[in-house]
Amino acid sequence: MTPSLTPSDQLIACPTCDALHEQIQHEKLTCGRCHTVLSVPERALGVRVLLVTLVSACLIYGAIVLPFLSVERFWLSNDTTLIEAAFAFEGPLLALSLSILVLVLVLPAARLAISLYVLGPLILGLNALPGAATAFRWSEALRPWSMAEIFIIGCGVALVKIVALAEVAFGPAFYMFAAAVVLIWVQDRMVCRASLWRAIEK
Repeated sequence: MTPSLTPSDQLIACPTCDALHEQIQHEKLTCGRCHTVLSVPERALGVRVLLVTLVSACLIYGAIVLPFLSVERFWLSNDTTLIEAAFAFEGPLLALSLSILVLVLVLPAARLAISLYVLGPLILGLNALPGAATAFRWSEALRPWSMAEIFIIGCGVALVKIVALAEVAFGPAFYMFAAAVVLIWVQDRMVCRASLWRAIEK
């Protein structure tokens, strides 16, 4: 008797060790070889990721409106916001400022908005909104270009370099933005893309 084979559309490959597993609907699936989480129920996935997304969005909003850096020299002080810090370059280097703003702020905010757009219906048990698959595909394609963490590290390095010239202190926006960067990283690790694609296809 020929053994029954599992259809390929019911198999899922571990992104860490490439081991193949049969998908189990509505149950959490973990790789038996390296213990990587491969699939989780759509509703549980959506609730956790959506909460992290909402908190990250609130932190980014606070990082935009509150002071990011405070510089004091010769009894003169000046506070700057995150957007003003991104536009530190002028003239011919204005294109660099725009690139920094897009990579550091616009792309992370856009990916958070896409997460809300895609995950919202999952929480309510509804069908995916129009264009959800395309939006999520763009979010995944833009993920390597979201460089907010590089900006945070660069600010820390710059602080060490100029501390001898002036008294520089990070404002509340810096810590809020750093916390948002960490939460966005956590969100990327929490997202089960196989479960999310399966929910979108439904």
